Amino acid sequence: MTRPPLPFAARLFLSFWLTFGAALPALAQTNDAAMLVADEVLIAGEDQLIARGNVEALYQGSRLTATRITYDRDTDTLQLDGPIRLTDPQGNLLLADSGTLDSTFENGLLRGARMVLDEQLQLASVEARRVDGRYTQLARVAVTSCQVCGANQVPLWQIRASRIVHDEEEKQLYFDNAQFRILDVPVFYAPRLRLPDPTLKRAAGILIPSIRSSTLLGFGIKVPYFIPIGDHQDVTLTPYLSPVTRTLEARYRRAFRNGDLTVNAAVTSDTLDEGPRRGYLFAEGAFDLGRDYKLSFDIEMTSDDAYLNDYDYASKDRLDSELTITRTKAQRYFEIGITHYQSLVDGEDNATQPTILADAIYEQRLFPAALGGELRMGLTAHGHFRYSDDDIIGRDINRLNADLSWRRRWTLPGGVRAGVLGQLWGDAFSISQDSTSDNNVAQLTPAAAVELRWPLIRTAANDARDVIEPIVQFGWAGGDRPNIPNDESTRVEFDEGNLLALSRFPAADRRERGYSTVYGLRWMRDNPSGWSAGLTLGRVTRDEADDAFSRSSGLGGTESDWLVAGHFATRSGLNVTARGLLDGDARFSKAAARAGWTNSRLDLGASYVLLVTDAAEDRPEALSEWSFDGSYRFNQYWTGLADWRYDLASSNLAKAGLGVNYTNECVEVGFSVSRKFASSSNLEPSTDFGLTVALKGFSTGGSAKDYRRSCGG
Repeated sequence: MTRPPLPFAARLFLSFWLTFGAALPALAQTNDAAMLVADEVLIAGEDQLIARGNVEALYQGSRLTATRITYDRDTDTLQLDGPIRLTDPQGNLLLADSGTLDSTFENGLLRGARMVLDEQLQLASVEARRVDGRYTQLARVAVTSCQVCGANQVPLWQIRASRIVHDEEEKQLYFDNAQFRILDVPVFYAPRLRLPDPTLKRAAGILIPSIRSSTLLGFGIKVPYFIPIGDHQDVTLTPYLSPVTRTLEARYRRAFRNGDLTVNAAVTSDTLDEGPRRGYLFAEGAFDLGRDYKLSFDIEMTSDDAYLNDYDYASKDRLDSELTITRTKAQRYFEIGITHYQSLVDGEDNATQPTILADAIYEQRLFPAALGGELRMGLTAHGHFRYSDDDIIGRDINRLNADLSWRRRWTLPGGVRAGVLGQLWGDAFSISQDSTSDNNVAQLTPAAAVELRWPLIRTAANDARDVIEPIVQFGWAGGDRPNIPNDESTRVEFDEGNLLALSRFPAADRRERGYSTVYGLRWMRDNPSGWSAGLTLGRVTRDEADDAFSRSSGLGGTESDWLVAGHFATRSGLNVTARGLLDGDARFSKAAARAGWTNSRLDLGASYVLLVTDAAEDRPEALSEWSFDGSYRFNQYWTGLADWRYDLASSNLAKAGLGVNYTNECVEVGFSVSRKFASSSNLEPSTDFGLTVALKGFSTGGSAKDYRRSCGG
């Protein structure tokens, strides 16, 4: 009996009939009811139901559509006429021309099948068999994530196999007689192969291999293997083989309830070093101890000075292993830590360098109503140790420093801002293994300052605003410098942050003394059209010169160099910052600049550093260096990369590199070449070539969704 098309009536009738009727008992569960809707219904006798025209069946999150479905009650099967579209609860899609399924969609055979996993990986087969709702077996299969336009075109890559089994629960693809092809040319064969499907996030298996060719290490290959250990930790082992080296790299990661831990290490046997084994270990972690206490640590170790550079694991010339506990509150700060240093610089002896450092810091701010303003208190304990027992070069120092300061500001008539600062330092030193200094020293150092600012604001017709602020400060610090060595304040930076400080030395073993005057000017402009700029000028004068300031500090003599600092930024992504010290001959004794430009296609960064010769800072030659790094996206698929570091003083390149990346919906290819030149911390120059190829569509190769093309574009 054939009934005329009654879309609404047919849907209502079939929904009720399939849920409560006796024709489909397997689909008519109390809690897992199935639903079948169609435009047209035909009931043939008592055993068959035929639905056609926009037929749709829903069961436990799975959705099945077809042009015609015939249900046979005796066999409890569905005969399907295509095009057939079956979507499971995970979003995987199975297409077919025709087939047979049971009433729960868990078992059956589909002909002319094509499977799409996570909207990216396509598996085309002659037939697909569903087993227990978990496995899909495909025969004579072609697999790719590449977009293919036209009947006669072939994908960039594909894997052909006699059979593939997709395990929906384990999210794995198992291949029989797999043949990897590039542009339909066979290049690799494997009788058995297992790959993760694109929805799998963590599973044991091979990650993206990379090829590296180096003049130092020769031609080699890295093949990382990922091993998950539960859902909170994992290990990645990477063998690296070349004619010169046999290296095993390892990375361990673990997430705890209150922190995380990461360990990177490698062990090597190569022909570059006479020792039997080389290697390194870097570990870092951070943990929440409760009550706002944070613990952080990092461990850095290497077998020899050149290992990290030879294998390009790090560009450091000093390793620091550190353990720190901190607590930060609104008005208080606490820190305690210990650090171990290891120098990798050629010619430096670790025995005569400060190797072990310990620090404890406490700071607190108060706002007393009786005094007004802000009261700050600080206490610091510090010690550093050298392994050497030699006089002077093996000295060890311990110090305890207390700091008490009060500051307050007022607004005077005419908009002038006035501020006062009173400060008292208490310092105690214990020095050993230095015959040129006192062994135990203690002193109190009072200091005070008065500051005046006059901010002037002008608003232009286009709502652009300029702020000009002249600044002057008169300061004084009493006492005389004790007979102690300058062991920590050997590198002084004069910048905007300490322009108005009463002492610009970075540590408490040196403090500025006597009278000083600071004068300067600040200018800022904010333009609504999309750019802003700022400029700071400043200079320090004092009644007596301080010989503890080095030549390049800019603070030597009774008049310092001019501090010049500025910045410029635009809405288009251009950002420039610069800082320099201009001496009396209008020459820069120290300068640094950084420029960056970032937009949807461009990411560029360039920096410049200038340092004059300075014997006090162990710099017999001037340093003048340009560095550049950047990338440019030519189109959706191609990206170029470049970086270099050039020493203007010696007219030599320190490092140069070029690279290109190609990415589309099915592959990501990266090629790079870099050249490192000899320096004090890089004993052997080398040229490296790198190549990585990742097949997209599998979880190890990255997502293919972001680069999906259309055949019309």
